[in-house]
Amino acid sequence: MQKNIKNVSETEQEVEIILSAEEFGADYNQELEEAKRTIQIKGFRKGHAPASLIKKLAGPSIEANIAEKLASKHFGEIVEAENIKPASRAQLIDFTFTPDLLTIRLSYDIHPEFELKDYSAYPFTRKSYSITDEDVQREINLILKGHGTMITVDKPAAATDTVIGDVIHINAAGEPDEEQKTDNHHFNLEYLPEDNPFRKELTGKKAGDVIEVTADQKDADIEPTRFRVTISEIKRLELPELTDELVKEITGGRFESVTDFTSDVRIQLTQHFEAKSEEELLESISAKLIEENPVPAPKSMVESFSNMLVENAKRQMGGNFPKSFDDAQFRLAMKPNAEKHAQWLLISQKIAELDKLTVTDDDIKAYAEKEAGKNASMNAEDLLSTYLSAEFRDYITDTILKEKIYEIIKSKITITEEVTPIPVHHA
Repeated sequence: MQKNIKNVSETEQEVEIILSAEEFGADYNQELEEAKRTIQIKGFRKGHAPASLIKKLAGPSIEANIAEKLASKHFGEIVEAENIKPASRAQLIDFTFTPDLLTIRLSYDIHPEFELKDYSAYPFTRKSYSITDEDVQREINLILKGHGTMITVDKPAAATDTVIGDVIHINAAGEPDEEQKTDNHHFNLEYLPEDNPFRKELTGKKAGDVIEVTADQKDADIEPTRFRVTISEIKRLELPELTDELVKEITGGRFESVTDFTSDVRIQLTQHFEAKSEEELLESISAKLIEENPVPAPKSMVESFSNMLVENAKRQMGGNFPKSFDDAQFRLAMKPNAEKHAQWLLISQKIAELDKLTVTDDDIKAYAEKEAGKNASMNAEDLLSTYLSAEFRDYITDTILKEKIYEIIKSKITITEEVTPIPVHHA
């Protein structure tokens, strides 16, 4: 066998495989005999048609099968002998077949060769989110909202109230347009952006007030849209008193006292924001290492991450994009993000290679014990059995390896803690 390897780019190669008749003859004869047994030709009993006729009718198909079969066989040998790091499956470009020679051309992506810059001097900041009593109470109030009661108040609307009123469009002549009227529209002020004109104008108003709202258009050449709102009612959510009985109801009996429930809310907040802090640190680390090591990403790897991002977006939309959604445009918009994912994967693999990181059965056992410790209903032995199964082993191995890579990076860089208040969010 002869082989000729050509670098097409930093991430793509082609290989030409040349085989003599002695090297492909046995496979060709086997395919020919199989064709003779299975092909029915009029005028001949099955299996008795002459080889010359079989070659004439099925020759191209036989040659294609041989090319595919031998390409797969010899490509693996070449990869091992030449220490090639494929990033994709080899694709058959073309082949030429003569009685004496079979020439096969394959194309495939490769992992690019690059030197990872020393990152030990890079400084990073990790947010240390502080959880205050006010934060815990705010979270409890969000939980209590699901058990609250909407009541009518004879007071000016607060920023968390719901304002109900009739809305009518005011035309260019300053007259109300009865064809563009909505009765009993509910404005939930809490969920409107702070700069929303309706939120601005309705906050502080009472039932019986009539106000006009002007909504500017994005296009400065288009006249602002005007509305008149006649307020009929102000609704306010009244939260129930947090008692031991309500705690039992809310938690399904998991907690029996306000004290225990409050402590658990604090624990949950702390764990959530500790995880958020780590995620943000990892994002800043990956962004910096990608910036310092702009490694070219193989097309197939970028395509794989693009598919992942598209599928994630579909799941968030209930499984499918709306009919009017421009899938191709969205995929194009996701490409830079997919490229960064691919680059970070290559950099992570380089770190694992340089630090000789591996995942052993003991590592998987320790991971199973750690995960079981997070939930009393989990059994470490059952988890270990699952993790070692053919279905899950690769996934768990990859997860543990990522953790090891992250720990190696954190051990080499400088991390400064920055105390940060947690962001206020709404239910």
